[in-house]
Amino acid sequence: MSFSALGLSDEIVRAVTEQGYTSPTPIQAQAIPAVLAGGDLLAGAQTGTGKTAGFTLPLLQRLSSAVQPKINGHTPIRALILTPTRELAAQVEESVRVYGKYLKLTSTVIFGGVGINPQIKLLKNGIDTLVATPGRLLDHMQQGTVDLRNVEILILDEADRMLDMGFIRDIRKVLAALPKKRQNLLFSATFSDEIKALADGLLNAPAMIEVARRNSTVEIIAQKIHPVDRDKKHPLLAHLIKTNSWSQVLVFTRTKHGANKLVEQLEKDGISGMAIHGNKSQSARTRALSEFKDGSLQVLVATDIAARGIDIDMLPHVVNYDLPNVPEDYVHRIGRTGRAGATGEAISLVCVDEKDMLRDIEKLIKRELPREIVAGFEPDPNAKPQPIQLRSGGGGGGRNQPGRSSQGQGRGAPGARPNTGPAKPGGGAPSGRPPAPRRSGGRGR
Repeated sequence: MSFSALGLSDEIVRAVTEQGYTSPTPIQAQAIPAVLAGGDLLAGAQTGTGKTAGFTLPLLQRLSSAVQPKINGHTPIRALILTPTRELAAQVEESVRVYGKYLKLTSTVIFGGVGINPQIKLLKNGIDTLVATPGRLLDHMQQGTVDLRNVEILILDEADRMLDMGFIRDIRKVLAALPKKRQNLLFSATFSDEIKALADGLLNAPAMIEVARRNSTVEIIAQKIHPVDRDKKHPLLAHLIKTNSWSQVLVFTRTKHGANKLVEQLEKDGISGMAIHGNKSQSARTRALSEFKDGSLQVLVATDIAARGIDIDMLPHVVNYDLPNVPEDYVHRIGRTGRAGATGEAISLVCVDEKDMLRDIEKLIKRELPREIVAGFEPDPNAKPQPIQLRSGGGGGGRNQPGRSSQGQGRGAPGARPNTGPAKPGGGAPSGRPPAPRRSGGRGR
């Protein structure tokens, strides 16, 4: 099945194709027609199933195919997407912008931890789609700086997580401010009693979709941790590639700068590699992916966002050169291998700085990953952790506690925003300077 067969416009299909996707995932194949039909939807799908495109693509189709209203010369908010964390909010708005790049639609994102006044100015200019965390949206509602009276589509993403984080009261206040006639989409990884109660009060005769858990992929992937000092990661990676004769390895780094540097280091070792990230042109990224798929390129080094379009059925090896600072991204990353029933191997090179990240990952996947020290690369038992740079190219953004416990709670404490590729559209810099609202007809990543 193709995306165009699902009822999406040529402009949207073109943007999706440019990201490397040719056929929809199960959740997309079911959700897109359901959303386009105009009814409410209750979908059971966790992160990693392609659920974000499952609602952003039909959302863009519906908004672009309808008459675009103007109120006092400004575009009213027509779609509202609520997410539990600032990281997810930024990623969702990125999807809205990238998939809608050939449409005349605008979007932005608001969350806590950054200044509210610049956000107020952005909202006054008018946007079609607003992505928000409940806490910061409620702040704007209390100040009268956001108008939700024209919302046509409401999406609650990771609703179970929002309830776990205590946002139910905020969500109910938001619902009370919305027009009664609207389309409601609720996405949740689980169907707990609380979620069912929320759905019963929110949804009107919804279509129901449930797809298999993506975490089942983890069961057929051999995972291991190689403890190593931070300055020995590159030599260890080169050692593993050469001694194991790996011919196709996808390597994840935390930053764009780190990806470029690693490629340079590997090439000095006689290992062919290319990097893909937000600073690379689309043509360069397409060429790198093509050469990697056909086997002429041994190593592809990627940041999380840039890797979204990588879909290789028989990819044997994934290496986390840097652990992701968002635990769910670990599942996304290793899920690039072990596809189509094939076995795969996921190796993580972990230094003392990343112990909190590793703890959060193991908590998420509910298992302890086996450690294996490679001879000649034994880590220094007396090494002290250092702050991790979470933004490309250095310049601050580090923090001593790389875990996420204090991060992304809607209004949460300010802190360096994780780098997962390019500066997030509407993502808000750590300085508190939010970006301008993104016109979907603008440049992609």
